Amino acid sequence: MIRTLRRLLAVMHARNLEFLRDRATFGWNLLLPVVLVVALAVIFGGPERPLFKVGVLQAADAIDPSAHPFLRTHYIQFFQVRDEADAVRKVSRHQMDLLFDLRPFVDQRKYRQYWVNADSPKGYIVEKLLLETDPLAQRQEVTGKPIRYVDWLLPGILGMNIMFSCLFGVGWVVVRYRKNGFLKRLRATPLRAIEFISAQVLSRLLLIMAVTTVVFIGLKLTLGFPLEGSALLLFFTAMLGTISMIALGLFIAARFASEELAAGVLNAVTWPMMLLSGVWFSLEGSSSWVQWIAKMFPLTQMLEAARAIMLDGAGLVDVAPQLLFLALSAVLFLALGAKFFRWRVD
Repeated sequence: MIRTLRRLLAVMHARNLEFLRDRATFGWNLLLPVVLVVALAVIFGGPERPLFKVGVLQAADAIDPSAHPFLRTHYIQFFQVRDEADAVRKVSRHQMDLLFDLRPFVDQRKYRQYWVNADSPKGYIVEKLLLETDPLAQRQEVTGKPIRYVDWLLPGILGMNIMFSCLFGVGWVVVRYRKNGFLKRLRATPLRAIEFISAQVLSRLLLIMAVTTVVFIGLKLTLGFPLEGSALLLFFTAMLGTISMIALGLFIAARFASEELAAGVLNAVTWPMMLLSGVWFSLEGSSSWVQWIAKMFPLTQMLEAARAIMLDGAGLVDVAPQLLFLALSAVLFLALGAKFFRWRVD
């Protein structure tokens, strides 16, 4: 028993020394939670989230509370919108509680307009608050079936699953291959880095798309998720997003030899994407710099395109910017991954 305990303690001590001597891994494990906590405190700190969301159509660059008494109402999140048609559609689907027109008058009318869905409970309350401050405001009623939260959430959950499968299923595995010498043995063959990387992309792409397609079809048949646009375009969007994130995983794993360090870096990439890419909630109305950062993530672009296709019936032209971003990012990450790829631990 004593000998067993000694052997156990000896192995444990050796493993602890191995971890502590890897300064990059040790430092990353100390730094990562601090960075995440500080980042979340900055992004999601501040006052409590408002109860209602109201879009404001206006010509000014920023919302000025002195422009109308309604804008000084507490517990309402006012945010500027530019596209009237898109905003009205969101009101009809209960994604926005009310749309208020604060643009200059262009005709003889002297009253403000607003759009509200008569079937929206929150819209009913916000309308009452608006009429308290502006009794002459004219109602423009819109109708439409509400988008369930679960309908909006589905692309986010599937996208998050794709993200984790791509980054950890490829990036972390490649690092393990390098650490145990498998890549070193492959280096002795005629196989080139770009060929190895391409094989990894195709293998993971086939598996992820097969699993995601089966899950999506099963959930649609059982829960009745909407699909207003083309199923083929949705599949192509998911495929392009998957390639982009596989390429990102390979780029991250191009030179790492430590599994712990690679896992830390992958976590540092996946957590911001999971929180800022719109998996669980929309960033509409949040700070412009937060939205700008979110736009840099492949997951954000994929989810925006997927939701537009599923919920709004968007076509190829509508989601072309997102698809172009995914294609360019995939090419960039693959090229950088092939250029900096390291076969063995130095």
